[in-house]
This record gives sequence, structure tokens and C-alpha cells, in this order.
Amino acid sequence: MRHVVLTLVALAVLGLAFASAVVGFGLYNVSALAGHFPGVSWVLHSTYRNAVKLRAPATEVPDLTDPDMIALGAGHYATACVPCHAAPEVPRTATARAMVPEPPAITEAIEDWEPGELHWVVYNGIKMSGMPAWPAAGREDEAWPVVAYLEAVRRDAAPVLPEASPREDSTAYCRTCHGDVGGQVPRLDLLTQEEIGAALAAYRDGTRPSGIMQHAVSEVPEADLASLAETFAGRTRSGTETGQDPDPAASLPGEGEEQPLAMRGTRDVPACTACHGTGTAAGEDPGAPALAGQNRAYLEIQLRLWREGIRQGAPKMSAAAQALTDGDIAELADWFSRQPTPQGSAPDARQE
Repeated sequence: MRHVVLTLVALAVLGLAFASAVVGFGLYNVSALAGHFPGVSWVLHSTYRNAVKLRAPATEVPDLTDPDMIALGAGHYATACVPCHAAPEVPRTATARAMVPEPPAITEAIEDWEPGELHWVVYNGIKMSGMPAWPAAGREDEAWPVVAYLEAVRRDAAPVLPEASPREDSTAYCRTCHGDVGGQVPRLDLLTQEEIGAALAAYRDGTRPSGIMQHAVSEVPEADLASLAETFAGRTRSGTETGQDPDPAASLPGEGEEQPLAMRGTRDVPACTACHGTGTAAGEDPGAPALAGQNRAYLEIQLRLWREGIRQGAPKMSAAAQALTDGDIAELADWFSRQPTPQGSAPDARQE
């Protein structure tokens, strides 16, 4: 028995010495040109697939056929994913094919995966493979539009990817999502130049979490941010178009009607409309954006982020959102989305 123990100890010491030599003297050839030893690629790929299937939780999958969600995912995929995985009917570059491991073409990458598993991969990334994690922790919701686009690829129903270059034409690049795409992205025409500028700065320095926007802003030259804010802004600092006189009573409930949740405050938290105003009356807080006519899905997402502490920077909003239920959030988002906008136009028809 003693000899067996000594033999095992000796083997362990030799193994440790060999491993130390490999690491310390750089004996392992890390050249991608040399590739892996036979069988190593199979072991790594099998480990990857089994690890994803083990860890991808059973989760509620949103409607992945929503055109707005697919379009948003396509816009992000076009700049963040195409360099490695290319696009349907578009071959990968020679440089991408020279990586180890080689990133699969998108049509191959999505084979044999369920939507929840694709979501896990998109959000978590894969170590030592070149597949990055989502840029913003806590924004699992943002990975679903990418999955929606991938599922459209699987059905051979994917839209043509946008081609606007963020370096050559930053305005056209931003219109990829903030032009025709509704749903999860905000209507920028309801925001002021100052609000858009502050948001872009927060995305750029990472204080406002959004993997999609943090990537987009990192693609755009910093010198273009001020002009982008000016281009997309649709309101003045006052909250209405110049020359308009808002009617404070225009959005109040009629006689006998119950006051909407947005107009109810508490001793500790004022009513939403006190700061954000209504469609025809500006709020009392000049730093609070107008919400009337804003996209419903976008408002729901942002309220959840405030409630969960993922979005921060405004203590009043953090306090106001803490006690909101999912039903409250849905009611508030629906109410604000249906209010007339400060410009006097009807709410976005895509929300009907």
C-alpha cells in the first residue's frame, strides 16, 4: 500500500512539474496556424454544447415573430456580428475563417439550438472562442431581438441587413433603428437635444446600461454625437414646440372617472405626470423627459429597469419604480403611449 501511495505522489509531482514547464517555458504552441492536437477541437466543441444545454434556463420566450423585434436584432447584428458570422448568402471573410476556433457561418451557428439556448449564448458569450458576452450586464431583454433575427434566418425570412456605415454616415446608421423600428426603441422626436445628448454620453461611458446602444455609440465618432442629438431632437427644453401654450386640464379625467395611475401620487412619491407631464401639459421637473406618445414597449422595459435597479442615476425614479407591479408598469406604459404628444400629433400608429 505504501508503494502505491508513493507512486501516486511521484506521478502527481511529475505531472505538476510538466504542467509548470509547459506554462513557465511556453512549451505549448499557441499559434492559430498550428491548430489543435487531433481530438481537441471535438472535446472543446462538445463541452461547449453540453455546457450551454445545462445552463440555458427554461425561460418565457417573447414573440420572436414581431417585425420590430426582428428589425432591431438585424440592426445590431449588422455591425456587431457580421464581421465573424457574416450573413445569409454572404460568405465569411478569409480572416474570420482563419480564426481558431473558426466562427461558423450564421446559418450553421443556429442549427440544433432552441431559442432559449441561443439567447444564453448571445447574452453570456463563450470563453476563449472570440464570442463576446453582451456588453451590458443585466440586459438579458436586449438579447431577444438578436434571437428573433436568428430565428428569422432559420425560417428563411430574415430582412436584408442595413448597410449604413457608422463612420461614414452616422445619421443614416442611427436611423437604422430610430427610423422605422418601433417597439423597444424610443421615439427620439419626443426628446430634447439635451436629453438625447445626455443619453448618448451615458451610453458611451457605460453609466446607462444597454448592450445595443453602448455598441452603437462606440461605433460612431465621438465628434458626431452633438450633431446627432441636434438632428434627432424634436422638442425644445420647455417640453412643447415653440409658440404652443399647453392646456394643463386637457388630460385630466372627466367627472366621475377614476384618476389614472399616472396621475396618482403618494406622500413619498409624486404622480408620474407631476414630473413628466401629460401630452398637453409640461411637468414640473425640467430634467424629466416627456413620455406622452412614447413607444409602449420601450416604456415597459425602462420601468422594469428602474424597478430592478439596473438603470440608475435618478433617485426619484428609483424610488417611484420600486413598488410597481408588472400590472402597474403595463398600465402606465399603455396610458402614456396613448396620450397626445407635445407636438399635438396622435400617438404612434404602430402601438395600436
